[in-house]
Formats: sequence, C-alpha cells, structure tokens
Amino acid sequence: MAELVFFAVPTESDKTLLVWELSSGPTAEDLHHSLFTVFSQFGLLYSVRVFPNAAVARPGFYAIIKFYSARDAHRAQKACHGKHLFQNSPVKVRLGTRHKAVQHQALALNSSQCQELANYYFGFNGWSKRIIKLQDLSDLEERENEDTAVPLQKQSLKFFCALEVVLPFFECRSPGVGMAEEPLEKLEEESGKIAVEYRPCEEITDARTEEELQDLIQISYFSWKQDGQGEEECLSDLSFEEDEFKQPELD
Repeated sequence: MAELVFFAVPTESDKTLLVWELSSGPTAEDLHHSLFTVFSQFGLLYSVRVFPNAAVARPGFYAIIKFYSARDAHRAQKACHGKHLFQNSPVKVRLGTRHKAVQHQALALNSSQCQELANYYFGFNGWSKRIIKLQDLSDLEERENEDTAVPLQKQSLKFFCALEVVLPFFECRSPGVGMAEEPLEKLEEESGKIAVEYRPCEEITDARTEEELQDLIQISYFSWKQDGQGEEECLSDLSFEEDEFKQPELD
C-alpha cells in the first residue's frame, strides 16, 4: 500500500519514536551522531533530539526521533527495540500514539529540507524546479499606505513567487505560488537619519499570463520568522506502544 509523504514538518505521532535507556557515558552530541547513523538506515530523518533524564531518574539520556514516513518509523521501531545498537545495554524504542485530540498547524519545510526530501525520493536528477515569476510587492504596499502614516518599524519587505516543480521521469509538473514577508528593522545613522538598506531581487517572468498564475493554486502566506517555530513535541501529548514511557527512578 502506497504512503503519502508531505513536504511539511512531520507532527504525526506515528512518525515519532521515543528512545530511552541511553547510557550516560557518551555526550549528548555523541549520542546524536550514533542515533542518526542507526536510524537513518531505515529512512530519511527530519530530526534527532537528545535530552538528559530528569533529576529524579538515573543518569542518562532519552531521544525523540522524527521520520518523514510513518512506514519507516514503524520498521525502525520493530528492528531497534530491545537491541544494544551502539551501547552495552539494550535500548527501548516506542512508536508514539496520541491519547488525546491535538491539533497541529502544518508548518512548511525550509528550502534545503524540501530539496533533501525531493532528492531522497526522486533522486538528484529526478526532479527540477523553475521560477516562473518573482516580484517584490513592498512598493505596492507602500503606495497603498501613502494616505496613512505607517511607522517605519511596522513596514516590511514582501515578495511573491510562482514556481514549478518538474518530474521528468513521470512526465508531470506541479506549479505553486506563495508570499513571504519580513519586517524591516529601523536603522538610525549618526546623523540622526533613518535608513533601511536592502537589495531588491530581480524580477523573473516567462510567457505565462497573470490569469494563468492566478489559476495555479491558492496562495500560501507565511512570515520567514515562523520557520522553526512550533516544532517542539510535547511528551504530554503522546503515549507509546505497550507501556507508557517512564524514566527509571533512582534506587
């Protein structure tokens, strides 16, 4: 059965693994490297995060690992649970399942993560992207606000982009559009003048008409500052197969 893999930050519980009973000998950085090496054999990883055990527990670490694919996460859990992996004692691995309704806003991946995901599933030469139109909308917004005094600190850069992802081996293409906005920072020079310096991007267009661009898909709007926000996973939202995760208490 086929699985849909979305170009979005994975928040689903069936893509999340909890690994505990990690020894206290290695550093968190060493454990991160070892965990990444082991679990990336089962599929592309979105993140590996290592945490120290709570103060009331034995010294050691636990980790939260996120896959893009639920199927890969399931295979990794079955293969690694109860195994020694890279340490002398066995580790415990559980697949997360939500025990209460939790709504997560879908967060877009950044450009490098999108390219990594596309390269993994389509191959380096299996896809390409082409910018159809790139337009700076900041001037348009400034003209709209001419009649109202807008403080400089509330002004922003806004860009529109339409691009196309092409899969040549499948003879298909997927167009998309979006907008991004970044607030301008107020810079005050020694003379007391206020200045903002930036380099506007060169507009790129092709033969497509404005009507064709409007018919692509609904515009996605986001602020560049949202990148990385909302990715924290709360353990209180998750339970794990077989038994609840409990850190070992001190004897």
